[in-house]
Amino acid sequence: MESNQWYMEYKIHRNRPGLLGDIASVLGMLEVNILTINGVEGQTRGMLLETDDEEKIILMGKMLNKMKNITVTALRPPKLVDILAVRHGRYIDRDSDDRKTFRFTRDELGLLVDFLGELFKREGNQVIGLRGMPRVGKTESIIAGSVCAMKRWTFVSSTLLRQTIRSQLSEDEMNSNNVFIIDGIVSTIRSNERHYQLLQDIMGMGSTKVIEHPDIFVRESEYSYDDFDIIIELRNNPEEEIVYDTFTGSYSDDL
Repeated sequence: MESNQWYMEYKIHRNRPGLLGDIASVLGMLEVNILTINGVEGQTRGMLLETDDEEKIILMGKMLNKMKNITVTALRPPKLVDILAVRHGRYIDRDSDDRKTFRFTRDELGLLVDFLGELFKREGNQVIGLRGMPRVGKTESIIAGSVCAMKRWTFVSSTLLRQTIRSQLSEDEMNSNNVFIIDGIVSTIRSNERHYQLLQDIMGMGSTKVIEHPDIFVRESEYSYDDFDIIIELRNNPEEEIVYDTFTGSYSDDL
């Protein structure tokens, strides 16, 4: 039978000596392998498990629920956020109302790069929006995520190298396996007809597109928030407000 991975999370009420050993013994008797284990936010521990028998997972959950010192809070096939929580020891901050919005601060760039890298490994069409003030690390994170995913990145528009506006791409650059980086302000406020046609061609491709400043992109184009699969917010600190009126003017001052 094929082995499958499971994510188990439990809250510790009393971290007595030997507690982890007892849990590991239960898993060992059931021949459930522990792939990764880490503390996740305080008195919570997460485990990435592997087994070829789903009934063993169900039985394990029932047995662990009888232990007085812990409460099993999650037992499911792992989501991306679960895998990253075990790797980094913390959960990604996710909007409670808009579940496709994820929040990071600059001191979490390592977690963000890992998150982007895993997203970029996925095949097919996906559109990712990246909000953030200037010089917070948006473009650098996208490039680092591309490196982690072993993907080539292609700038369609950018302010990293002054203000780049492409009107055509080479055959290699138009590869659907590439990560396309688009500055939502440059591609709308500074867009010309040839660039916008290229943009439409890329948006129609079955590939990964990362759009910086997605709010301006939606406001100034035919696209909507429904076209985005994920929105990421990157701030210098949790209290920072992402506002555009303080810097969008500089994009068009030289027109």
